[in-house]
Amino acid sequence: MSFTGKRILIIGIARSGLAAAVALNRRGAVVGAYDAKERALIRTGAEQLERLNISMYAGELPPLAKQDWDLIVVSPGVPMDTEIVKMAKSVAIPIIGEMELAFQLKSPAVEVYAITGTNGKTTTTALLHFILEQDGRVSAVGGNIGTALCSLVDDLPSGELVVEVSSFQLETVDTFKPHVAGILNLTPDHLDRHKSMAEYARIKGMVFRRQDSSDYLILNYEDEMVRSFSQTAESRIVFFSAERALTEGFFVEDNKVFLAGNGTRQLIASLEGVGLRGKHNLENILCAVAMAWSAGVREDSISRALNRFTGVRHRLEQVASHRGVLYINDSKGTNPDSTIKALEAFSEPIVLIAGGRAKGGDYSGVARLMASRIKALVLLGEAKGMLKTAVMEQGFRNIYEVDDLVAAVERASQLAVPGDVVLLSPACASWDMFASYEHRGDLFCQEVARLIEGETGHDSKGG
Repeated sequence: MSFTGKRILIIGIARSGLAAAVALNRRGAVVGAYDAKERALIRTGAEQLERLNISMYAGELPPLAKQDWDLIVVSPGVPMDTEIVKMAKSVAIPIIGEMELAFQLKSPAVEVYAITGTNGKTTTTALLHFILEQDGRVSAVGGNIGTALCSLVDDLPSGELVVEVSSFQLETVDTFKPHVAGILNLTPDHLDRHKSMAEYARIKGMVFRRQDSSDYLILNYEDEMVRSFSQTAESRIVFFSAERALTEGFFVEDNKVFLAGNGTRQLIASLEGVGLRGKHNLENILCAVAMAWSAGVREDSISRALNRFTGVRHRLEQVASHRGVLYINDSKGTNPDSTIKALEAFSEPIVLIAGGRAKGGDYSGVARLMASRIKALVLLGEAKGMLKTAVMEQGFRNIYEVDDLVAAVERASQLAVPGDVVLLSPACASWDMFASYEHRGDLFCQEVARLIEGETGHDSKGG
């Protein structure tokens, strides 16, 4: 598709919006960019756009008549019910997202592998990319994992693009068609934006809407809602299960990954030496392995990758072990189900740091587990009152409220004794106090390092 001379408005001048603007400008489009924030608050992005002579509307609405724009590209952080998007819809200006744009811009010689679900996306995406690298493939990784896809397409003339896909990105797809798609799980998340679980699930299902019989759809057999997608998909279905031996699909038995089918089972890889904790990581591993197998990766490459992969930042990341206390950064635990999985990954006593901005989910389940699994709870952020009430209703009382993450780390370290785990797993979004979950996790790591340095007089940060 040619974008030369097309008038295109970018909504949202952050990482995705900037990447889209640069890519379109490079292709001769007439680009405008809008952000609800004033220019002073988006200084770096504004300066980059000005260097490209891109018209910018910061804190003021652009003209939005049908004749003004041929297309609008929306960044994933912009809800579909914001004023400017509703205005664009009312005058029938076509709207797509940055991920959809990248799919239209990419080389036809690039295959797309997409991972979605509520939890585990980042680990699975990173693991799949690592497996492809171990197999000698030319590949890149991006999307919700942190790198805007539009910034990758020009540097990948052929090969494979591994994409972490969020529901926000799937709201605005049209032609997006991954050759292999994986869906890990579906639990309530982002209901403040999507309003209902049914709508959230419908949007997640958009990942395979364009797939056909030449494509693969990898589904978690143990998640009923995910399993039901097999009834409507036109792609080839491959199931995985971390709980049972399947007659058709991937499963774990005796710490080995098997593929069953046609009355036989094939050993794919051993999990000896794999350093990922928790049952949820078995699901992540199985999904990545099934996707790699669907892409034709050799079994020896899969085994080698599993034994070399060390996980991803901000997801059960071991920050340090100090005075017998293990400090774990799970800042990517931004919803109740993710924090449940983090808590279930440890048998040690836990001092939990939680709180932030709630996203509309049900916190009763994670509150019950907190009450039975942790020794102390340190709360911060907008949702700390709600979380405190939910946990106290379960009979738990060892709760401490703090004003910021610095105080949270200090309090948690005071409460922990040798053999304990200090776990940051907020069960909430970070946007009330931080720019992102990465920002929150980085600060946690910094404060743990500062705490240790203050006690020992030198750095003793671990991996």
